[in-house]
Amino acid sequence: MRTLVVGDIHGGLKALEDVLAQTLPKKEDTFIFLGDYVDGWSESAQTVAYLMEFSEQYHCIFIRGNHDYLAYQYLKHGDDNPLWLRNGGEATRESYERLSETEMELHLKFYQQLVNYHLDAQNRLYVHAGFTNLHGPQYEYYPNLVYWDRTLWELACALDPNLSKDDPTYPARLQLFREIYIGHTPVTRLGETTPMHRAGVWNVDTGAAFKGPITVMDVDTKDYWQSAPVYQCYPLEKGRN
Repeated sequence: MRTLVVGDIHGGLKALEDVLAQTLPKKEDTFIFLGDYVDGWSESAQTVAYLMEFSEQYHCIFIRGNHDYLAYQYLKHGDDNPLWLRNGGEATRESYERLSETEMELHLKFYQQLVNYHLDAQNRLYVHAGFTNLHGPQYEYYPNLVYWDRTLWELACALDPNLSKDDPTYPARLQLFREIYIGHTPVTRLGETTPMHRAGVWNVDTGAAFKGPITVMDVDTKDYWQSAPVYQCYPLEKGRN
């Protein structure tokens, strides 16, 4: 059985279908999606519909991303704040205009059932962004930080790679789990388009919302598959550029 972790998607359904097909999915696989299914390219509603159908065939765990939270606030409560609209929300809002009432109910249920993080039997943590509490995400004072925090990744990147975990100055957050898998902060900010590994943290957000691909990684072998850069699938759109 494989455990396959999927990075940020941002409404890029065409690229998602491509990269999932490359993995040759098997019934015994587990797919862990790290969030941000929407906001960016024009097929956000279609992406969610596809994920719901995909989960009927394969075991899936869907993590909540900050963009998923914001989209839900709009769909459920009509909160179309300008910051969200400027950062991909406009495309999401337009993609949902054609859904029937029944379809909308199913989509709302999907958003409601997203989880803030997942911890597997091998003590590997999957979370959209990070966490700030020294004891782990389950103790977070403000639960929504798990899909907004960037300090965990910043800490992992800034840490001296030669520092031993036995050193008393080694950060407590980075000692809690065997590995941590995140999205949220595109590795393209550091000039990369493939998954990055720092201090036990794997960042699988390879910039799908901008100029990068969608990535799927096997957490045991570290093999990975990538779509073409998502913007190439939507040549007439701007995404979040």
